[in-house]
Amino acid sequence: MSDNSNAPLGAAPSGATPASAATLGGTTAKKAAAPSYLLASSPHFASPVNSAALMRNMLIALTPTAAFGVVIFGLPALLNILVSVLAAIAGEALFRLVTKQQVRIKDLSAGVTGLLLALVIPPSTPLWMTALGAIFAVVVAKEFFGGLGANVFNPALIGRAFLLMSFPAAMTTWNLPEQGFVKSLTDVVTGATPLAYLKSGEAIDALTQASITVPSKLTLFLGVRGGCIGETSIFLILVGGFFLLVTKTIDWRAPVGMLAAAVIVSIPLGYGPTTTLLTGGLVFGAVFMATDYVTAPITAKGKLIFGIGAGIISVLIRKWGTYPEGVSYAILIMNGAVPFLNKLLPKKYGFVAPKKPADKGAAK
Repeated sequence: MSDNSNAPLGAAPSGATPASAATLGGTTAKKAAAPSYLLASSPHFASPVNSAALMRNMLIALTPTAAFGVVIFGLPALLNILVSVLAAIAGEALFRLVTKQQVRIKDLSAGVTGLLLALVIPPSTPLWMTALGAIFAVVVAKEFFGGLGANVFNPALIGRAFLLMSFPAAMTTWNLPEQGFVKSLTDVVTGATPLAYLKSGEAIDALTQASITVPSKLTLFLGVRGGCIGETSIFLILVGGFFLLVTKTIDWRAPVGMLAAAVIVSIPLGYGPTTTLLTGGLVFGAVFMATDYVTAPITAKGKLIFGIGAGIISVLIRKWGTYPEGVSYAILIMNGAVPFLNKLLPKKYGFVAPKKPADKGAAK
């Protein structure tokens, strides 16, 4: 037997064949290359659908509503949409560059946040306020919490709440439709929304009999009325929601639970079902805000409870709150309850329910 104690470290032993030497060399090379691990918090599950695809579906669903808002509110609506989207994208990119993180423009999440914010503000909102709200939404409400997937509250609604608390006069000034596309931001006609009339304790039918100009229920459904840029057309919102359901981008439980609970609670408070659904931003919030992946529960029962809670709180704020609309605050309040709902109704990943024993009678 030959002595190999003086052989160089990693060299093949004397007498080894070329094949065995190659095998040893391959083993050494494999050991030298350390395996890479991906560290991430639970839950761990794989899906062929990525964030960019989901956000792209959301942009497609929002496009008809946004386009309709531009048609009836004109240039102010278009400028606010462009400023909000661009400010959200630029604000997120700049923050991530300053903090030396990877810029994620391609995931489209900042663009969706900017568009959602633009659609829930009045078209006459000054552009600098819109930009400020968009930057606050993506930086404070999302990036400060760790970025996409780590935020606790819906960023677009946080941006709207920030603007409403900071600039209440601008955020409660409503444009009337059909004022011409080229009207400037300061050359518009304003008026009360149908929900503002309801806040004063008047029903739509009573206002119509009193010769106060109030849109018909068909007009409310189609959306030719005052309000935020994207919340007026219930028809187009439902079209967008149907697209999201067909593409399995959203789950039906949260929006259905929210709308049903709002209708049921509103009846004893003096609001009719159609009035509850056709005025304000209830339907828009149920379809596009309550279905957010990050800030909604992960279980089916949790989504349903989330929607029911948001619907009830929305109506209570409409009835007794300072502002005529409470959808934004209702969803944000339920966002805060999501961790509790996830613990109360946990989803067991990897769990397979045991099969039921076969019927003995059927076996015979």
